[in-house]
Amino acid sequence: MTNNTSNQNEQEISLADRKVIYRARRGLKELDYYFDPYVREHFVHADAQEKADFAVLIDQEDPDLLDWFMGVTTPPAELVGVINRLKFLKG
Repeated sequence: MTNNTSNQNEQEISLADRKVIYRARRGLKELDYYFDPYVREHFVHADAQEKADFAVLIDQEDPDLLDWFMGVTTPPAELVGVINRLKFLKG
């Protein structure tokens, strides 16, 4: 019965969402600290706008992402909300 439930959950995740989830894997501890819990606990249930914002975020270059999350530089205005959300969820 558990396998059936697991298969149903996997089928509920769209192909587009799976691509975003896959691209969120960075391999950098500093970014994975924020991205991994968000993807596991929130992304699938997020509304369409939040998913789109996250997809734009993960398309950015790792050095820029590190600077933004560490507060070294200011992110573009359109990314501030999603960065703050990920920080809040970890806080």
